Amino acid sequence: MAVQNPPVSQTRSFSTVFLIEMWERFGFYGMQVLMVTYMMKKLGFVDTHANLVWGAAAALIYATPAIGGWVGDKLIGTRRTMLTGAVVLMLGYALLWIPSNDPYLTYFALGVIIVGNGFFKPNAGNLVRKIYEGDDTRIDSAFTIYYMAVNVGSMLSMTATPWIRNVVGAAYGDAMGWHTAFGACAVGLLLGLGNYLLMYRTLAHIGSPADERPLSMSRVAGVAGAAVALVFVAAFILQSLLVAKICVYAAGLVILGIFLHLIRSSDRTERAGLIAALVLTVQTIFFFIFYAQMATSLNLFAQHNVNLSMNVFGLHLFNWIPEQYQNLNAIWIVVLSPVLVLIYNGLGKVGKDPSVATKFALGFAAVALGFFMYGFGALGAVGGQVSSWTMIWGYGLYSLGELLVSGLGLAMIARYVPARMGGFMMGAYYVAVGISQYLGSVVANYAHIPEGLADPVQSLAIYTNLFNKLGFVGLGCTAIAVAVLPLMKKLSNSHAEHAAAADPLPPVRSEEGWELPG
Repeated sequence: MAVQNPPVSQTRSFSTVFLIEMWERFGFYGMQVLMVTYMMKKLGFVDTHANLVWGAAAALIYATPAIGGWVGDKLIGTRRTMLTGAVVLMLGYALLWIPSNDPYLTYFALGVIIVGNGFFKPNAGNLVRKIYEGDDTRIDSAFTIYYMAVNVGSMLSMTATPWIRNVVGAAYGDAMGWHTAFGACAVGLLLGLGNYLLMYRTLAHIGSPADERPLSMSRVAGVAGAAVALVFVAAFILQSLLVAKICVYAAGLVILGIFLHLIRSSDRTERAGLIAALVLTVQTIFFFIFYAQMATSLNLFAQHNVNLSMNVFGLHLFNWIPEQYQNLNAIWIVVLSPVLVLIYNGLGKVGKDPSVATKFALGFAAVALGFFMYGFGALGAVGGQVSSWTMIWGYGLYSLGELLVSGLGLAMIARYVPARMGGFMMGAYYVAVGISQYLGSVVANYAHIPEGLADPVQSLAIYTNLFNKLGFVGLGCTAIAVAVLPLMKKLSNSHAEHAAAADPLPPVRSEEGWELPG
């Protein structure tokens, strides 16, 4: 990779990726926060249908990065593929801006978003990995702050888009309100692209070998043709729940097969790290089944069974819009991320930083307590409605668990996977997440509200029954994560010994005074 002259600090390079990731997530979560209720209220889907369509879309959104990572590594370059993905995503959100309630237009727009995310997501993460390559202590902190960027963007959009829908809908009609809110997501991507163009020179020395080669028009044409075809394939999958189910489960088998093949065929010195990555990836799949409840069962729970009045010591502050409760996840992530970074770095300086596997176990315990919180809140429900504070504390525990598991998932790939497999394995990690997103929508359907049931007391019992069961499953996952800790310690030590013997390249040092903590 070329050496930047004058030198560019890690901090400035990281900031460029951080900011475009923030705006990309603004678009994605602004769309996600509305999509299930949009399909129910404007497309006429029942809750089980809307959950499964979104689950299939989420699965594909997370699966396509396996392809995008390979395109970035081998064909057109990491930086170029990330930028292409941002442009395609903007087009996808712009399609949802069109004032039409045709479900097939929605499927097509989601198909464009799926392809754009496939290009963007693994390559943005891989650039962060390359900026801090070789520095295990700071890479955990870097990915935790990077994860905070995701949640700064989502916090802004999950507050804004429901509000835009309501305000514009009241002034210009309900349909215009929904589509203008989706249009705000496209505007967010446009702002992100403008910011990237101002800062792109800070990444000129970071990327894959393909970034250094002149663009091959034949490769560009091939990638573009495949992307267009994939849009139509994705739209076809979304309109058929049976096809979606077959594709999701087939993808799971393929990814497992590829993981096993890589472990079997890899060099002996790489094998321990790959096995550790596989174990943690399987744990991540279970975690994201819980995570998928945010856009599905927890979202619909807020529609039916939460008192929207936000009160502090009896004083009314404001009323929530039901979809905005999803924003609590992002708010808690932004609050907790710096705290965890300080804890990681403080413990790391004295050699006491817990292993990633230990953090995963603690994360599952926090998620379990979070879901029990909703059942606990139901004990004090009035007329079938729980206090908004139940959502706040439930999301707080859930978000702590997310930071400990999902927030370190990318760092786990960066630490344990050989650099030559970086882009692909980032993609494979997202495929695993996608599978669990679909499984999460299947789980959410256990809280199906029968048509015509309007009594909040009855719907409260249906939702809290699901949430309590998820709490017990979370405790089971915690026990399993604790049980495999000795194995993970052995694998991690073996990986560290081989990595040290390989004499890795030293990390690039910052030329400025301010650095990431650590």
